[in-house]
Amino acid sequence: MSQRSLPSYLAPYRGRYAWLLLATFAGTLIGLSIPYVLRLAIDAITAGTTSLALARYGLAMVGLTAIAGALRFVRSYGFSHISRLVEYRMRNDLLAHLQRLPASFFQTTRTGDLMARMTNDLNAVRQLMGPGFQNFTNTVVSFVITLAIMFGISFRLALYASILLPVVSVVYICLKRQIERRFTAVQEQFSTLSAKAQENFSGIRVVKAFAQEDGWIEHFRSENQEYVDRAVRLARIQSILWPAMQLVVGLPFAMVIWLGGQDVIAGRLTLGEYVQFNGYLTLLVWPMIALGWTAQLYQQGIASLRRLQELFEIEPSIVGGQATPEEVRGEVELRGVSFGYGPTPVLRNLNLHVPARGSLGIVGHTGAGKTSLVQLLLRLYDATQGQVLVDGLDVREWQLDELRRIIGYVPQETFLFSESLAENIALGVSDAAVSTQHSALRDAVRASRLENDLPDFPHGLETVIGERGVTLSGGQKQRTAIARALMKDPRILILDDALSSVDTSTAEQILSELRQVMRDRTTIIVSHRISVVRECDEIVVLRAGEIVERGAHMDLIRAGGEYARIYRRQLLREELDMDQDVEGL
Repeated sequence: MSQRSLPSYLAPYRGRYAWLLLATFAGTLIGLSIPYVLRLAIDAITAGTTSLALARYGLAMVGLTAIAGALRFVRSYGFSHISRLVEYRMRNDLLAHLQRLPASFFQTTRTGDLMARMTNDLNAVRQLMGPGFQNFTNTVVSFVITLAIMFGISFRLALYASILLPVVSVVYICLKRQIERRFTAVQEQFSTLSAKAQENFSGIRVVKAFAQEDGWIEHFRSENQEYVDRAVRLARIQSILWPAMQLVVGLPFAMVIWLGGQDVIAGRLTLGEYVQFNGYLTLLVWPMIALGWTAQLYQQGIASLRRLQELFEIEPSIVGGQATPEEVRGEVELRGVSFGYGPTPVLRNLNLHVPARGSLGIVGHTGAGKTSLVQLLLRLYDATQGQVLVDGLDVREWQLDELRRIIGYVPQETFLFSESLAENIALGVSDAAVSTQHSALRDAVRASRLENDLPDFPHGLETVIGERGVTLSGGQKQRTAIARALMKDPRILILDDALSSVDTSTAEQILSELRQVMRDRTTIIVSHRISVVRECDEIVVLRAGEIVERGAHMDLIRAGGEYARIYRRQLLREELDMDQDVEGL
């Protein structure tokens, strides 16, 4: 986090901070001159001055107040502006850092927790850098100068007035740990609450389908109650801080009234000096109260900063190399590749070779490792043993963006954004503002057979789909994802069970169009349907992470192994489905 520490974010604004400190110092001096003018006015009244002289004192106080107010505005606006700029940079850096983290991080981290850190925690850090810094500098400058002047007026009164000041530190020390601990507990529970809400919104169709609305409401109510309880406990300790600070600040006034009044009667102080001293004591009230508030902001800001640092300190485990080959053929090879998400291997000693413009079909039962295999090629994960090569170059040596640019990937679970169909399809293209009339976009839509559905959308490709594509059917989502992959014009095309949500007839139509596209690129097709992979140059059968069969379709059928058994079961299932359709007629 050294390169993203708080001082590093503040460093570009050192010059501005210097000017703001100067404005704070000047504003404090001018503000402190007002009680002095008041002293002169009162002493002049005691001496029997003229109305004209009093008018001059009044105008001086008005002028000094206006100048001090202007400097306070500059100080307040300046600190607030800097804090917003730092928040802006920190939020951008945090998102960029999260984008570089591997897929495994997001599988083990709740989305709601990340959202809480990027909102509540960042806001707490901004409060520390803005109002927190502002009040701290103002408090220190005001306290030091004011106390020095008060000692100059009456050493005895200033000593008595400041005798209770150490109590403020005692109150602060006693309460700061409680404030930090309880604030952290509130933020953690807010993360849990956000995660629960996010899961509910994302899975709302499942919740409704299983009539679990009441259960989710009760579960959320329980988490929400815990959040309220923690927030109330935090508010309780914060509420103790303010009265304690006010009590400590208020006691010196009683001393000054008693002892200062005796000094005036005895002639040791003029009435003007007594009023001036009380004016300075009044000016110390806000810095003393602000000290408690600043301490609160400090504790909250530091607690939130630690939570943000936890994210920044997570190092990306997938780091790209420097290689960017000028000519990409699309040859893919796996040499002795093994991989596991944990101690148990998912893939074991795989050896594969797909020549440029060749095609590979991968079949196997659920959990065989099919998706894990293609994710290694994209470097969403790295092999624990062996090498994954593209054009003879280890994927670890490829520049990460370049590697993923040449690969068009259609995952099992299609994620669509709440944008127009055209924008979703053009996601992988450098020029995101692709016109709906662009020939490449139209070709991708036609090849994916999505054009058959366009009349159903009110604005065609400009139709804005719901969040995560909720307004589309499963087949429409998959066809949109296929169009997105084709739009990139990739050298390597990976279809990870991309036709599972379309019927057999539509799948055949899509494959017919794709075969034209596949001629000029390397294609890897993962599917549970034999009909989808049967035209591939080579087909491999995975079982428990190992290749148990490989060869062309007819060779595997004649071999009578697992591939043939899967094929026969699918033929039987299709015949039964056809019989049921006939009976339904």
